[in-house]
Amino acid sequence: MESGGNSLSSGPDGVKRKVSYFYDPEVGNYYYGQGHAMKPHRIRMTHALLAHYGLLQHMQVLKPTPAKDRDLCKFHADDYVDFLRAITPETQQDQLRQLKRFNVGEDCPVFDGLYSFCQTYAGGSVAGAVKLNQGGSDIALNWAGGLHHAKKCEASGFCYVNDIVLAILELLKVHERVLYVDIDIHHGDGVEEAFYTTDRVMTVSFHKFGDYFPGTGDIHDVGYDKGKYYSLNVPLDDGIDDESYQSLFKPIIGKVMEVYKPGAVILQCGADSLSGDRLGCFNLSIKGHAECVRFMRSFNVPLLLLGGGGYTIRNVARCWCYETGVALGIELDDKMPQHEYYEYFGPEYTLHVAPSNMENKNSRQLLEEIRAKLLDYLSKLQHAPSVQFQERPPDTELPEVDEDQDDGDKRWDPDSDMDSDDDWHRI
Repeated sequence: MESGGNSLSSGPDGVKRKVSYFYDPEVGNYYYGQGHAMKPHRIRMTHALLAHYGLLQHMQVLKPTPAKDRDLCKFHADDYVDFLRAITPETQQDQLRQLKRFNVGEDCPVFDGLYSFCQTYAGGSVAGAVKLNQGGSDIALNWAGGLHHAKKCEASGFCYVNDIVLAILELLKVHERVLYVDIDIHHGDGVEEAFYTTDRVMTVSFHKFGDYFPGTGDIHDVGYDKGKYYSLNVPLDDGIDDESYQSLFKPIIGKVMEVYKPGAVILQCGADSLSGDRLGCFNLSIKGHAECVRFMRSFNVPLLLLGGGGYTIRNVARCWCYETGVALGIELDDKMPQHEYYEYFGPEYTLHVAPSNMENKNSRQLLEEIRAKLLDYLSKLQHAPSVQFQERPPDTELPEVDEDQDDGDKRWDPDSDMDSDDDWHRI
């Protein structure tokens, strides 16, 4: 497996890409609560690494405009959005019925600035889609996005607003077909559900399956009606390593690109599929995870890269920094530069970490059966389904703010974020 971004300088993928990076320095201030596994601070740590590796100067850095109520309501129910806007830690005790109805409380707590947080991360993903639609970028990045579990009327799995669905709806204004690929360890259920009956969006999710949140994503779940065979699920077991993962990812995604011919691609880069994640049980290296980004980039189709899960936050920051380098075609030095969060990365102080020696429970026979089954599904697809174009709706209006290099707000108390070994279990 090629490991360096410099490998992009030759062959069909040698062209530099115009990359836009969406970042709001406030995003690291949001706090789900003591002991909660989801830590938005990881976005600020990623940004600090990008700054100190010198990557910001190679891409357009933009502060996203927060998504408005009407933007969120393009997918989410009005009363759910109203609830998210109104609920606060102080008022939640008076709203117990609503909390239960919208699945807000345990996995998805009420915290200060909850609605602003949703507007921020959703705004970045929609803005990235607009940027791609306008031809202003080849690749757009929003590491704060990728919250793939949120449903039309309820929160789920640390996710409140499904920024991915909103970004796909934006891309569909220009592109007949959009491909969504999910390499988070958890099934991308919210996105699959939203587009389960259409052939205009194809979803492909690689995930841990079997007694694992959210419990969906069986290989036999393939879509319905016009969407049949346009949802693909790749169910994996504990301990999958780089070689096993790529033995499925490349042939399946290669065939999808050949048959489906999407006009744009979203890759959700959830980092909880990395070795050593607090909630994960896979054994991917950062280079193995990033190989998915490298492979998607090689097709030279407009590409939106989003974050997602990832709960050993030092490794999340490492991963998304390295993958930003892959997007840019720049290979990064393994020795980490000094920066304000340097102490998080000891004792190695390197960008890469070795996978563990955990057992890979995905046998060659199992992998071969999965690959054969999915390639069989793909053989049933109509090549590049066409769509009757209606009058095109206008792009979402998003004034852009160019950001100079910004180390962000210093109000964060790093000690509150260092509890990475606390036990946190999903309901």
